[in-house]
Amino acid sequence: MSTSPFTHIEQAPPDPIIGLTEAFNNDSNPSKVNLGVGIYQDASGKVPVLKVVREAEARYYAAETTKTYLPIDGLAAYNKEVQKLLFGADSPIIAEGRAVTVQGLGGTGSLKVGADFLRRFFPDAQVWLSNPSWENHQQLFEAAGFKVNSYPYYDAETHGLNFNGMLETLKTLPANSVVVLHACCHNPTGVDLSEEQWKLVIDVVQGNNLTPFLDFAYQGFGDGLEADAFAVRAFAEAGIPCLIASSFSKSFAMYRERIGALTVLTASAEESKRVLSQVKRVIRTNYSSPPSHPAQIVNLVLSDPELRQQWEAELAEMRDRIKDMREKFVEMLREKGVEQDFSFIKNQRGMFSYSGLAPEAVKMLREENSLYIVGSGRICLAAMNDNNIGAICEAIANVL
Repeated sequence: MSTSPFTHIEQAPPDPIIGLTEAFNNDSNPSKVNLGVGIYQDASGKVPVLKVVREAEARYYAAETTKTYLPIDGLAAYNKEVQKLLFGADSPIIAEGRAVTVQGLGGTGSLKVGADFLRRFFPDAQVWLSNPSWENHQQLFEAAGFKVNSYPYYDAETHGLNFNGMLETLKTLPANSVVVLHACCHNPTGVDLSEEQWKLVIDVVQGNNLTPFLDFAYQGFGDGLEADAFAVRAFAEAGIPCLIASSFSKSFAMYRERIGALTVLTASAEESKRVLSQVKRVIRTNYSSPPSHPAQIVNLVLSDPELRQQWEAELAEMRDRIKDMREKFVEMLREKGVEQDFSFIKNQRGMFSYSGLAPEAVKMLREENSLYIVGSGRICLAAMNDNNIGAICEAIANVL
């Protein structure tokens, strides 16, 4: 046999989230709990198939007539519904053609297309992420060829936002710097900017001619669809060209279907046409065109008043359950005799929390209790339920 050309390839380190899940899956303890993976689970600990998704799928399958390719930029009707959700149905941005939306392969795929597009036209720019940020952000932008830096965000002492540090750093960035911002439900900390703080960030971004890239994967998981869109709409109303990567993985519980979108806010309809032509070139050389099924289902739900109402009700149930788990988690830790103050968790938003658990405690929880938490102490509140929260709190109380 000839010498393999792959002999020099080294083993890659495991992904911090996927690797944790693999270890969890290999654990034989029947009481094991995974608080690391970012997936919504219902009160029984299952990843649900929403009733509205089942209904939409039944309607679509009954009417489906073809399996032909979608266009490069995806299902046009879906892209229009995404814009309505982002900017509001009556937004002048939509009417004036100042937004370009392409269907993406989930939030990750949408970020990747946006990163490759920016790299092609701004090769000298650098990317700035919040410290901390979603682990995959750095790998995505580095893979696109960018130098990746960070700006202050989380304050470990207060378990809140280091807004002054964030704002002062943004003021120093050169023009065309790409600033990645979490529009709501910050991953991994659960700490968000207030509306007034967003306005100050927008002033700096506009004044320094920065390029904002908004990661908007959790619309509806904070305070609701409209409230969670505040940052996106504030940038739009300020007339700031930007990129927005959105996802329906969480809000539709459609994880394996990989359905999201990349939206580019432009200065004019004419500019939109040019931008779209180049984004389509990026997609063509990557996966050529996206899958039809998930876009058809989301479009059907968003465009049908009856299904839309049903979806919003199910989304509200998910959001309220997470908030309920936050309350119970904090109260139960106190009842278990934990002196450390975890009350800040009640103020965080979305699926995640930076719990403040030290790496040593995280290691002990995994080894002694089969309780799997990311090394940073990030926990997914959506993985808690009334059946496991008692054991979770008991285990944490024992290591503190």
